[in-house]
Amino acid sequence: MTFQISIIIPVLNESGRLAGTLHALQHLRERCQLLVVDGGSHDGSPMIAEPLVDKVIFSPRGRAQQMNAGAVLAEADILLFLHADTRLPDEATRLVSLAVAEGFHWGRFDVAFDNAKPIFKLIAFMMNQRSRLTGIATGDQCLFMTRQAFQAVGGFPPIAFMEDIAISSKLKGYVTVNC
Repeated sequence: MTFQISIIIPVLNESGRLAGTLHALQHLRERCQLLVVDGGSHDGSPMIAEPLVDKVIFSPRGRAQQMNAGAVLAEADILLFLHADTRLPDEATRLVSLAVAEGFHWGRFDVAFDNAKPIFKLIAFMMNQRSRLTGIATGDQCLFMTRQAFQAVGGFPPIAFMEDIAISSKLKGYVTVNC
């Protein structure tokens, strides 16, 4: 099977939310490869993921290391990195494919919280504005990129925190799209 996009989900003890996240992605399985990269969970996360993904990969702990391990085994030329507590927008794969077809090498989605309190709307607005103005994105914004761009910047740097900001800083030299 030829996959259009490989969706890479790093996990560590995500059993409480993982099934919901993966069930929400099942309609994409015909054209997207789903990869869960476990960093040493002790709560059964890999067993929850196994019937709902194409591959469960085991990696040393650390989101950057886990996402890099997933990228190595991804089969598609477009990589989408998704946190286990994040949902993709309904048209995400169509938007990503369209962006890449138009010449964009990487991008991200706007953040939206499922909490109706005004403070969360303000936080989402500020995060999205910051991203538009600076070209910096966070993992909660579902980073996507071509394999070529990922390899050109050396993947995620092996740091414990803010690996998403570090890679988006490196990717700023490539054509970016905000979805």
